[in-house]
Amino acid sequence: METVVTSPSREVRIGPDHPFVIIGERINPTGRKLLAAEMAAGNFDRVRADAIAQVAAGAQMLDVNAGIPLADEPSILAEAIRVVQSVTDVPLSIDSSIVAALERGLAAYQGKPLVNSVTGEEERLEVVLPLVAKFGAAVVGVANDESGISEDPDVRFEVARKIVMRAESCGISRSDVIIDPLAMPVGAVPSAIVTLFKVVRRLREELGVNSICGASNISFGLPNRPTLNATFLTMAMASGMTCAITNPLEEEIRKAILAADVMMGHDENCQRWLAAHRSSNDSDSERAARRARRKTRQLG
Repeated sequence: METVVTSPSREVRIGPDHPFVIIGERINPTGRKLLAAEMAAGNFDRVRADAIAQVAAGAQMLDVNAGIPLADEPSILAEAIRVVQSVTDVPLSIDSSIVAALERGLAAYQGKPLVNSVTGEEERLEVVLPLVAKFGAAVVGVANDESGISEDPDVRFEVARKIVMRAESCGISRSDVIIDPLAMPVGAVPSAIVTLFKVVRRLREELGVNSICGASNISFGLPNRPTLNATFLTMAMASGMTCAITNPLEEEIRKAILAADVMMGHDENCQRWLAAHRSSNDSDSERAARRARRKTRQLG
C-alpha cells in the first residue's frame, strides 16, 4: 500500500512503511482575508513566502487552494501552482471543489500531483475521476455522499469502498486513492475522533488504501488548538493514518509527528529526530550568542 506523488525533481511515497507525510495547509485563502485579496489581485508574494516557510518547517507536500468567492478560481489556482513550483520542489495537492479549476491546475502542474478531492456523490465521481485518470494523478476520496456525512463508521467505510471501486473502474490504481474519513470538530461531535479511528483502521486492513484528513478541523472552536491537533495526529498515526493536511509551522505538531515516527519505527536510527534536535540546539545557541553580543554592546 503505497501512493507515489512527484514534482519534477522530488518523489514522495505515502504508506504505512514510510514516515508520516505532512501536507502544508497554509496556501488557502479560506479565513485569510488578506491572502484572498492578494491572490484575487494577482499578488502571489504571500503564497511564495508561505510555500518556502512550510517546506523549511518540514512539509513534504503542500496543499494549494484558491477558493475565493467571485474570483476566477481556475486562473488563480493555475497561477498559484506555477508560482509554488517555481520556489519549491515538493509535490502538491491541488485543492478545489470546482472541476474547471482542477482541470486548469492539473494542466499547469509539472509531475504527478494529488487531487483534493472527490466525494462519493455520483455527480462528482462521474466528472472528477475521469479527469484524475486523464492526467495520471492520485486522488483524495472523501467519505460522504448525497446523504451527507454519517456518524456511523460503517456507512463512511462503504462510501470509501464505493469511491475505490469506481476509481479502479476508471483505470485509477487503488494505490492512487487516499481516503479522507472526515475529521469533525470534537467540541461539537464528541464521538468524532473515535469514529474516524475506526474507519482508518478498516481502510488499511480491509481496503488496503492510505488515509488522510484535514487535521485542524478536529480542534475548531476550542482553546490551545496545537496541543489538541498534535495529540490527535499521533493517535491517528497509531491507528494507521499515513498523511494529513496540517500546519507544519506549529512546533508542537511538528515535534509530535517526528516523535511518533520514531516510536513506530519509521525513523531509521532516529536520524530525523536527532537532526531536528541538533537544529533546535543550534538555533538556541545562535539566539544566546545574539543576546550576549547585545548585552556586551550595552555594557561597552
